[in-house]
Amino acid sequence: MLQRRFLPATAAVFQNHKLGLARSAATPPTITHHLLLQRANNTTTSISQAPHPKRVKAALNAATTTGPLDSKDYVLHHPVYTPEELTATTYTHRNVTGIRDTIAYSLVRLMRFGFDSATGYTDKVGIMTEKQWLNRICFLETVAGVPGMVAGMIRHLHSLRNLTRDHGWIHTLLEEAENERMHLLTFMKLKAPGPFFRGAVLITQGIFFNAYFLCYLLSPKTCHRFVGYLEESAVHTYTLCLKDIEHGRIKHWGTQQAPEIARFYWRLEEDATIKDVVAAVRADEADHRDTNHMLAALRADEPNPKAKED
Repeated sequence: MLQRRFLPATAAVFQNHKLGLARSAATPPTITHHLLLQRANNTTTSISQAPHPKRVKAALNAATTTGPLDSKDYVLHHPVYTPEELTATTYTHRNVTGIRDTIAYSLVRLMRFGFDSATGYTDKVGIMTEKQWLNRICFLETVAGVPGMVAGMIRHLHSLRNLTRDHGWIHTLLEEAENERMHLLTFMKLKAPGPFFRGAVLITQGIFFNAYFLCYLLSPKTCHRFVGYLEESAVHTYTLCLKDIEHGRIKHWGTQQAPEIARFYWRLEEDATIKDVVAAVRADEADHRDTNHMLAALRADEPNPKAKED
């Protein structure tokens, strides 16, 4: 009879470290739990004994956040900050020197003008409403998640074509892209996007993705400098958001509980608030700012120092 083989060592590792199969006696086992235990304990499973694919799919879809297939486990490495690190995060600006810096900074200023106009943003404390803040933040994060993915993809394909190592850049760039996406997913827990917002995101992403792709092919250093200045702007925005939580029209963010996805991702306390989330996001943006300014100063074939830190 045809046999389906599983590596017992791999199954055991999958069992103990990724799937969390050590469940308490009070937790009833699910179909998926039985399947994974069977795979971990048996080197072979007959196809005739395997459960019907529809039962497997139903079990996977029914897995809860406490079950063995918690989808939230699948996130890349990212910083988790101490309260002292969150407080110490501040706005910094790198002086503009040379043609590359001038082009990058000018483009950021132009984009910021467009974002400010589209979202009704102002630096004055106490003016913006919760809706305006969410429009600003969510729209910004849909754009901020593009550069890391584009740069990582281009470097990945370059590595494949040239049969050479990438020296740690791809990992950092993809982690940045996912980190920005997690910002978006977190704040989307507070916002219900309408068709106009979705349409604006679609159009902006189509333009920005292709423009950044072409620019990265021509001058990666300029693109990383651009992202560094863009993240400077993001740190400025979230700093003002924190001030608005203290003194403006979104004071309730200082007491409103943080979404579960944010408490998981940044390892926040159960009683963490939206204010704590904003502080963590600001720290992420500061990290991206420093990372991209650093990458802009390196040759494309130099090792990424950030990868060694991770």
